[in-house]
Amino acid sequence: MGCDLFVDGVAVESPGSAADLARLHERARAQDGAFVWLGLHEPTEAALTRVAEVFALHPLVVEDILHREQRVKIERYEDMVFLVVRAAQYVEHERITATSEMVSTGFVRILIGPQFVITVRQGTVMELSTLRTDLSADPEMLAQGPWAVVHGILDRLVDGYVDIAAAMQTDLDLTEAAVFAPGTPVTVEQIYQLKRQLMKFKAAVLPLQRPLAALSGKQFADLPKEIRRYFSDAADHHAAAVEQVIAFDDVVNTLLQARLTQLTVDQNNDLRKIASWAAIAALTTAIAGVYGMNFAHMPELTWRYGYPAIMLVMLVSAGVLYWVLRRAGWL
Repeated sequence: MGCDLFVDGVAVESPGSAADLARLHERARAQDGAFVWLGLHEPTEAALTRVAEVFALHPLVVEDILHREQRVKIERYEDMVFLVVRAAQYVEHERITATSEMVSTGFVRILIGPQFVITVRQGTVMELSTLRTDLSADPEMLAQGPWAVVHGILDRLVDGYVDIAAAMQTDLDLTEAAVFAPGTPVTVEQIYQLKRQLMKFKAAVLPLQRPLAALSGKQFADLPKEIRRYFSDAADHHAAAVEQVIAFDDVVNTLLQARLTQLTVDQNNDLRKIASWAAIAALTTAIAGVYGMNFAHMPELTWRYGYPAIMLVMLVSAGVLYWVLRRAGWL
């Protein structure tokens, strides 16, 4: 847990435990330009209940936080705002396999009140201690209150999306080159796994559009103008990430269709080869079948060179048919 009391953008007290939460909150409420920033990581129900009592959180908010799977959203509860976002992290890997994990995601829930901001992380992504340090080094920004912290979180979140998109672009380029290379080793399962990971990333990126639009629009007109300007800038960066993710989706779908088409062509080629060899075998079998009927009036039965002559006819006819099929591209 991380807990700080900021006054005019400067951290004046950092108790580091839950014991002084009520005192810090009372101090923040009694002093202009002060707010508490409390950071929690997968808190227990008992710990969250204690926090809810201190900050007078709505019961529905507590219920939503305890529910691990949540949709990205932003909601108002009287003088408090509840924001749920989905953070993402790129997982390094040597190559794409049918089971490769490329993107790891986790939820960050943010509660913003007049004198406090509470962040609740789920999962290992979006570690906020470094952000706390970076923002503490910018008192002018933090002096604008709890929403400055929210902007810092969303700004870092969007920057993470952009970095992941750049890394996935490399994966897509390598996969595309492999798909269209001779003797491609890329399987449909690998491409489908790439699509699954992209869908997971897409599920984190796209839903953030609505909260960012709300924070930079008229729905939150009561926010300071400068803060809304910062949110608008974050929304622009996020829009670029959204466009890239949508383009990725189209590319992966195209690669999947191309690989399936290649497999269909390969299967057709195999069938044509099988059919060609079957035709050659059928021709020689037909000649051998006629020759083996042993009719009394077949002159070749009593001809000294009948057997080698028939064998020669079979070989020549098979060779001619092979040449015809080869010229037609079947063999």
